[in-house]
Amino acid sequence: MKIRVLCFVSVFALGVLCCAQEAQRDQPTAKAEERIIKQVRHEILMLPYYGVFDNMSYKVNGYNVTLLGQVVRPVTRSDAENAVKHIEGVEHVDNQIEVLPPSPMDDGLRRRLFRAIYRYPPLQRYALGVQKAIHIIVKNGHVTLEGVVDSEGDKNMVNLRANGVSGVFSVTNNLEVVKP
Repeated sequence: MKIRVLCFVSVFALGVLCCAQEAQRDQPTAKAEERIIKQVRHEILMLPYYGVFDNMSYKVNGYNVTLLGQVVRPVTRSDAENAVKHIEGVEHVDNQIEVLPPSPMDDGLRRRLFRAIYRYPPLQRYALGVQKAIHIIVKNGHVTLEGVVDSEGDKNMVNLRANGVSGVFSVTNNLEVVKP
C-alpha cells in the first residue's frame, strides 16, 4: 500500500514538474520581450499614414501584443495590425485601435488646432522631425492632447492654445513632461 502511494506521489510530482517547465517555455525571456517592444514601436512609427492626428500605443505581454489608441483613417488601423503580426515571436495581436468618426467639423478643428499649436513661435520646435511630439486627437469637438513636451510651461502653453481655438468643446491634456 505504501509503495502504491509513493508511486502515485512520484508520478504526480513528475507531472507537475513537466507542466511547470512547459509553462516556463511559453513565457519569453526579458531580452525577447524587449526586442518585441522595440520592433512594435518601430513598426508603428514607420506606418505611412500615421500622423499628428493619430495616437497609437501598445502593450506587450509575453508573445501577445495589444494595440490601443485612435486613428483618423481605417487603413492606419489595419496597417498597424498587419505590421505587428509579422514581427518574429508575436503570436497574437489584439487590435483595440478606435477609428474616429468622419466629420468635416472635426477635420476643420484639426487644421485650426495644428496651426494654433505648431505655428506658435515658442512651440515651433515640436514641429521638427517626421513624427511630431504632440498628437492632436479630435472626436466630436472634444480634443485630447497626447505626447511629450520639455517643460510644464510648454504643456500649459499647448493647453491654452488648444482651448483658444473656436469650436473646441473640451480639451484633455495628457501631455507628459520629459525629465532631463
